[in-house]
Parts: sequence; structure tokens; C-alpha cells
Amino acid sequence: MDIVSRYFAIALGCIALATLTSCFRGCASRRPPIHLNPNMDDQPRYDPLAASPFFASGSVSQAPVPGTIARGELREDDAFYSGRNFFGYGSNPLDVTADVVERGRDRFEIYCTPCHGFAADGHGKLYERSGIESANLKDERIRQMPDGRIFQVITNGQGLMQGYKFPLSARDRWSIVAYVRELQAQ
Repeated sequence: MDIVSRYFAIALGCIALATLTSCFRGCASRRPPIHLNPNMDDQPRYDPLAASPFFASGSVSQAPVPGTIARGELREDDAFYSGRNFFGYGSNPLDVTADVVERGRDRFEIYCTPCHGFAADGHGKLYERSGIESANLKDERIRQMPDGRIFQVITNGQGLMQGYKFPLSARDRWSIVAYVRELQAQ
């Protein structure tokens, strides 16, 4: 047998051996699998909300460490999320384009028109059904408000108005501010 044939036979034997040994774990068998390192296959675990004497609270589920920020929730631009800057209430940080105003109109019609009406005059469905007049957004007092103050009222609410921090993203609330400014210009 020449040297090339001998190396070919050794390589073929190694491939056959690797193929056979790979079947130990993947082939169907009635016997349990061979565990060369069993510590990774069967680990002790807790069920969610189970009791545990290990933790001081007595529960497996622990509160996050104070100051923990969820992925995607880091808010480095405080003025964008609060409406305030170093000097007080800020102006709209969005570039007011037709798309931004259109998005603001869409969100305004969903969330604001029941109380403020489509014309933003405070005569929405709430006024029609109960006689309770909402703020007229075209009033001079509101025209004089900085954009950040309007944003903050949308976010936290005021008087009978609820806050829309959770159903509306900060970008949508700024879009509503842009649309309100468009309505006031008419």
C-alpha cells in the first residue's frame, strides 16, 4: 500500500469514527444518553414566584437593582422627554415637517378631539353630552404657552384632563404640539 492510500484510509477511518460517535447523543434509543459532562444537562432551578429561603424577601423573583434601566429605555435627552431645558420650558425639538404635523393630527383626532373637538375650541363630545367645556386651544393664554408647557400638560394632564404619557410616545406628544400650533395659526 503506498503512502497516499495509507493517508486516505486513515482519513476515511477518522471520518467513520467521528460519524459513529456523533450518533450516541442524536440517535433514537430507549437507553438514556451518555453524559460525559452531566453538570450542564441537569441543573437545579426554581419556578417563577416560588419560595426561596436563600433571599431575604423569601421569594425567587427579585426586584431589579435600583437605577436599572431597561434596554432601549435610556433617555439621555431630558428636554425631549420632559419638555423642560436648563432655562425653563423648551421649544419643540422635532423638525416640524408635513409628516410630523400629519402624525400630530392623527394622534390629536384619536386622543384629544373627544374633549377639545376637531376645531380645538373645547367643544368636543364631552361638551355635547355633559356641557363641560374643555380648554380652547386657540385661546390667547394657550397661544402664549411655550411648546414645552403644552407637552408637559399632554404628558401629565391638568385639571380634569388625564395624562397621556403611557399611551403616547414622547415623539407623538411633540407631534401633537406641532399640530396644535398649526391649528392656532389658522
